[in-house]
Amino acid sequence: MNQPQHITAGLKHRFHPAFVLWLAFMWVLLMGELSWGNAIAGLALGTLIVLALPLPPVPRQATRIHWGKLIVFLIEWFWDLLAASAKVAWLSLRRQPQPKNAILRVPMRVSSEMVGYLATCAYNLQPGGCVTDIDVANREWTIHVLDASTPEDIEREIRNVQKLERQLIDIFER
Repeated sequence: MNQPQHITAGLKHRFHPAFVLWLAFMWVLLMGELSWGNAIAGLALGTLIVLALPLPPVPRQATRIHWGKLIVFLIEWFWDLLAASAKVAWLSLRRQPQPKNAILRVPMRVSSEMVGYLATCAYNLQPGGCVTDIDVANREWTIHVLDASTPEDIEREIRNVQKLERQLIDIFER
C-alpha cells in the first residue's frame, strides 16, 4: 500500500540521523554503561523522539559572523561572569540586609530571533539577573535584577543590557 506523498515527505523532513545518534549517545551516557542493549535502546528512543516530537525549524537569515568581535565578546563575557559571581557571593555573605530587587522592562533592538535567543542565554548565564519574559512583538525583555538598591544600580543594569545588545548586533547583524 502506498502512502500519500505528503506523509513520506513529512517523515523525511522530521528524521535527522545526526539527532538520533546524538540522543542515543546521551542515552548511553545516562545509563553509564556501553552495551549492545543500551545502544539499541538509545537508537530506538532517539528515533521515537525525533519522529514523535519534531522541533520547529529554526528561522535563519543570512548571518555573517564578525569573528574578531565574537572573540572579544567571549573574553569580556567570561570576565563579567567572574565579576558577577564575586558580586553575588559578596551580597550573600555580607552582614547586611538583602539588597532590593527590581523587575525592569528593557527594550531589545536585535532583529533576528536567533540573536535574541543568544542574547537571552548570555544574560541569563550571568549571576545577578535573569530574563523573566520576552515580548517579541514589542522587542522588550522583562528582567529581574538582584541588586537594585539605588537608581545607579538600575541604570548600570540597563547599560549592561544595552552593551550586550550592541555587541551582539555588531557580531551578527551588521
